[in-house]
Amino acid sequence: MAASKAADAVYKVDPPRTAKLLRELLYMAFYCTDHTTHFYALGGPDFVMGPDAPVAERNILGVIHKVGLEIGGKVIQMRKYGHTVVETLGGRKVHPCSSIPGGMTKGITEEQRKEIEEMGRWAIGFAQFSLQIFNDIVLGNKQYVDLVLGDIYTHKTYSMGLVDDNNKVNFYDGKIRVVDPDGKEFLKYSPAEYLNHVSEHVEPWTYIKFPFLKKVGWKGFVDGKESGVFRVAPLARLNVANGMATPLAQEYYEKYFSTLGGKPVHHTLATHWARLVELMYAAERLLELSRDPEITSPNIRAIPTTTPDEGIGILEAPRGTLTHHYISDEKGVIKKANLIVATVNNSAAVNMSVDKAARSLIKPGKEITEGLLNRIEMAWRPYDLCLGCATHSLPGHPAMPIYIFDSNKTLLCKFE
Repeated sequence: MAASKAADAVYKVDPPRTAKLLRELLYMAFYCTDHTTHFYALGGPDFVMGPDAPVAERNILGVIHKVGLEIGGKVIQMRKYGHTVVETLGGRKVHPCSSIPGGMTKGITEEQRKEIEEMGRWAIGFAQFSLQIFNDIVLGNKQYVDLVLGDIYTHKTYSMGLVDDNNKVNFYDGKIRVVDPDGKEFLKYSPAEYLNHVSEHVEPWTYIKFPFLKKVGWKGFVDGKESGVFRVAPLARLNVANGMATPLAQEYYEKYFSTLGGKPVHHTLATHWARLVELMYAAERLLELSRDPEITSPNIRAIPTTTPDEGIGILEAPRGTLTHHYISDEKGVIKKANLIVATVNNSAAVNMSVDKAARSLIKPGKEITEGLLNRIEMAWRPYDLCLGCATHSLPGHPAMPIYIFDSNKTLLCKFE
């Protein structure tokens, strides 16, 4: 979807309103499946099963066994509905191909619209169900609440996210807003201006870059107002927004901040809760879009008429702010491209989170248990990393070598 928006900009074409509605509708369905997968299969087991639960049980099967088969059925149904909408609008479930410069290749019929509307109503119920689970299992357990609020998993950084004209959360379109660690607006800019505000630091030990705010500068892997490090993803999106654009999501947004002590929230583990608030927004927005009178209009594409050259597309991937920047020749063939994906935006914070958790939990003479190692993993799991995107490493390439140095930078060993 970021590529589609960048391609629109390359060709200087503005898609018709119906095309934008269809794109966002597809995107909300995708959000529902993605957030569902992360909470139930990747992040949730740490809380539902417990951070010290055996590995064989700390997974989605353990979650289903503990809370009942009904949940497993609901999770599968939510993913099925989401993928059905993606396939209907995008042509296929994975890597949809219907978004092109100027709009969409296909629209939907009234019958398909009604089916999607019904799925939207069901998705709202599922989001409510999921938020109730979080309320009962996590918020109802003082040990878990203390874990979320503890210093081990807290970093005070800048936050970045996309907002609409009213500074409400928007996944598909808007301006980039950045707030400082105190929650005050620091920057707000359009996608075309991103290079004026964001730069990327490079370290010799990784293929991943480390974006930072130019106005503050790179000060290393440290948090605080004097560091240019920022975070993206659900935690940051709720921090930068003044609220949610749908009613039920707004109610949960208010409860989220009132429970966690007000804005902004810097507790990394609270990302799991923020993700469920966003699941509610995506479900409500999906229903809203399916009911729009123009959603079945045949006016779904504006044909480009200008010579392509350069364009930038930005939106909110589930993992955070995503930027695609293309420069093409006069035939539309890409000559240069720059992608700053969500995981890259979070890369400095991820390193900081793992480092802080490891230093806090590993002590001389303390036994290194599987549970302790999992608590360190819990420091990065909320970020929902996509390292394939972040490193641009495709399957089939040679494995990247790993070098381990001691504190004096002496090479201790190498793994091929």
